[in-house]
Amino acid sequence: MSSNKTEAQKYLDMDLLRFTTAGSVDDGKSTLIGRLLYDSKSIFDDQMEAIEESSQKKGDEYTNLALLTDGLSAEREQGITIDVAYRYFSTPNRKFIIADTPGHVQYTRNMVTGASTANLAVILVDARTGVIEQTCRHSFIASLLQIEHIVLCVNKMDLVDYSEERFREIQEEFRSFSSKLDIPDIHYIPISALYGDNVVEKSDNMPWYGGSTLLYTLENVQVDSDYNHVDSRFPVQWVTRPQSEEYPDYRGYAGKVAGGVFKPGDEIIALPSGFTSTIDTVETFQKEEEEVFQPMSITMTLEDDIDISRGDMIAKPDNQPKVGQDIDLMVCWLNKEQLKPNGKYALKHTTKDARCIIKDVKYKVNINTLHRVEGDKEIGLNDIGRIQIRTTEPLFYDSYKRNRVTGSLILIDEYTNETVGAGMII
Repeated sequence: MSSNKTEAQKYLDMDLLRFTTAGSVDDGKSTLIGRLLYDSKSIFDDQMEAIEESSQKKGDEYTNLALLTDGLSAEREQGITIDVAYRYFSTPNRKFIIADTPGHVQYTRNMVTGASTANLAVILVDARTGVIEQTCRHSFIASLLQIEHIVLCVNKMDLVDYSEERFREIQEEFRSFSSKLDIPDIHYIPISALYGDNVVEKSDNMPWYGGSTLLYTLENVQVDSDYNHVDSRFPVQWVTRPQSEEYPDYRGYAGKVAGGVFKPGDEIIALPSGFTSTIDTVETFQKEEEEVFQPMSITMTLEDDIDISRGDMIAKPDNQPKVGQDIDLMVCWLNKEQLKPNGKYALKHTTKDARCIIKDVKYKVNINTLHRVEGDKEIGLNDIGRIQIRTTEPLFYDSYKRNRVTGSLILIDEYTNETVGAGMII
């Protein structure tokens, strides 16, 4: 029993990497994920049997590993990915959450959804076609969403006779484009997802490639430094008051640390009230901690009984977030109904709910050239542009570049309750 507990604890304590896949239609994203799961032995026997049976029914000459991720019947029928498919697997070194996102232009919003929480993006390129419009589009979105690590997988190398020359051409093509983007860490890997070359095992077909396999790269990429451990931010999600016999006067503030480090004894300030206090305890599930940091979920207790409620922000007095109602942001539009200038929307920012009006549409971005289109104020489905909003009450925020949690918000249609825009604060 104790050994089981130890194994379970080891798994819970294991480092987690969230990554997203992106690329054009038929670049092999779903096949690649299927190959990763299969070669890392993360598939159950009954799953494998079902995939083999489905492959036979479709008339495939091989076991179609893409069927592991294309879960919707419409996806299987068309052989494409429509929705964002999340898959989970682990190796002895790390846990992984994969967001498999669609390749079609009309599903760009799904790519934004899948990439919004990712530490790394795997962008696939077909070795025959090279860098195309969708490659640029997905790379720009990854850069916009501050994904620090990109792995460019040149797939289907088997269809270009495993040519080193072709791989180097695509590498240079992408380097030329990515130099305009803000992506600090880019890896280039030639692969064949269909046959498993350089996915989990090194390929004998490409002895000229001296780099790591995709799985080795995923297991070893360092993402701890991607979090902001400087600016202490704690949006309060819930005030816990058990009022039980055991805890008659307990008042804790629960939520997820959005930045920095908090320790017992630290002086804090609560926003918007401006009241200060000192941290008494910081606790995770059934355990007091000496310090907590992003992205831990915690409950904090204070030495003073001050007024704090959901949507408030706890920070350090000498390092506070910006406070404001007029906010500039880049927005990716997710709805068929266009953004309405002077339109009113609900918004969610960290744990705070508010309302806003669109004050100005500054420009739209041509995703393929990265140029600003100053005269075009119409922002529709899958468009990205810069806008200014005015909120009904002050938000406590940082720029998205500095903190992906406190720098992001979503816009919501008040009548349909649909999320219509994903915003990155400038």
